[in-house]
Amino acid sequence: MFNLGYLKRRLGQYAALWVGGFLVGGAAILIGLMFADLMTAVDRVLPVMLGALALTLGAGTVMTLVSGETLGTKLAVLLLAVMLALPLLWAPVSAAVAIAFFADRSIEYSETYAAFQIGVSRVLFPIGQALGQGDLFGWLWTAFQWVSTVVGFLSALARVWPAIRRLLGPEPPVEA
Repeated sequence: MFNLGYLKRRLGQYAALWVGGFLVGGAAILIGLMFADLMTAVDRVLPVMLGALALTLGAGTVMTLVSGETLGTKLAVLLLAVMLALPLLWAPVSAAVAIAFFADRSIEYSETYAAFQIGVSRVLFPIGQALGQGDLFGWLWTAFQWVSTVVGFLSALARVWPAIRRLLGPEPPVEA
């Protein structure tokens, strides 16, 4: 059926990839600020980060598909990869958005951000049209940003929590 241990390990790797994409993307943009304007730095860093994250997610999925795992496990990993691909790609973009926010700049001037938003809209707009008319697309874009951020935060928390518990020390013994 499903190998839950394998799925848990893959989700842990996803969490590490999300955190890494956020931190490396943010650090690269901040380093790029020493040499160029914010939008230029974002436009140089984000395509590389998005490509690297997409290739890594694809490679991990392909490794699962050619592994000796059960068909159920392979299908579960494939389904999770499809569902979590956009939130993963949001990691470096959200770092760029955060940096632009603190720099009091509008991220919409970035060509890469605009292209990312258009690409996501090509996925979300048909969903919005299928579900109804009106401002549903705007709501879906906002929901995408929030859900992707929450997924990333939970991924980061899941990855960092064991280290925090080790820092806090062992649990005190329970007295009977």
